[in-house]
Amino acid sequence: MPRSSLGVQSSVDIGNQEMGTVKWFDASKGYGFILRDSGPEIFVHYRSILGEGHRVLYEGQRVAFTIAQGRKGLQAEDVELIEA
Repeated sequence: MPRSSLGVQSSVDIGNQEMGTVKWFDASKGYGFILRDSGPEIFVHYRSILGEGHRVLYEGQRVAFTIAQGRKGLQAEDVELIEA
């Protein structure tokens, strides 16, 4: 069944800010996943984390982010830590 007919991305507002919790992040690989408060988990790459220097996330951290269309699907962008 084609992906578009599944309606997976039709309920996502690209560009809107969302909140979530880091599910896992592998610093050596530079990516991980965020559990969205409003939907399924979403991919995050270290380049999408706001800040200077070594950008990394840790399991359980609360973050705010926007959703963007990446090369392989939806991904988190402008990821910002909201709780230390």
